[in-house]
Amino acid sequence: MLVAAAVCPCPPLLVPEVAAGAAPELDAARAACKDAIGVLAAARADLLVVVGPARQDGRGPHPQGARGSFRGFGVDLDVRLGRPGGEGADRPLAEEAERDLPPSLAVAAWLLDRTEWSAAPMEGLGVGEPLAAERCIQVGGEIAARADRVALLVMGDASACRTLKAPGYLDERAAGFDAAVGRALGAADVEALKALDEQLAYELKAAGRAPWQVLAGAADGAGLSGELLYEDAPYGVGYVVTAWS
Repeated sequence: MLVAAAVCPCPPLLVPEVAAGAAPELDAARAACKDAIGVLAAARADLLVVVGPARQDGRGPHPQGARGSFRGFGVDLDVRLGRPGGEGADRPLAEEAERDLPPSLAVAAWLLDRTEWSAAPMEGLGVGEPLAAERCIQVGGEIAARADRVALLVMGDASACRTLKAPGYLDERAAGFDAAVGRALGAADVEALKALDEQLAYELKAAGRAPWQVLAGAADGAGLSGELLYEDAPYGVGYVVTAWS
């Protein structure tokens, strides 16, 4: 059963070494992410599952101890998703253990490494952007059933179309979409998350849509409440941080 969740954005710019001189601009977002993950730690879960958007080569499960890297962003920095072979961790298949974490899960690993986290086992799940809402919800339900006390760290950005200089240029629909996402995540509104428009999210380059709907499936019936910790659109991309407990 899902007992807690944290929702964080996943831009590599959250890592100060990647952001370089622009690092202070996301200090508030980093602080909010730390607070949200603190809620997960306080929940004393039996299992932590980290969910984030991934391209084809990063989709599917990633075991505890899987490696991630920011070398592709010009920084000589590697991370791991928890300690390899930690207590309670499943033995990974060889091909899973050798795959690098997708960037979203590498950012999550970096955040977890800088937050007091319990010794509970963890694993990652890379979710493809095209995954249908129904399948996302089903996957979430399956995750929640895996242990008596499950926690989720859900990585994902809102629209990338908030300004003229945004990665997706300016789209006048983006602000309204992001506001709806912020309300749903802040209120732990499972039904509103399930109802997110897949096509609109795709057009607005909202990479968090599928992970948020996995969260909705996991939280269905759990009766969790939410708290909005951060909402902004630096660089024209919507970032939301919330904690559910």
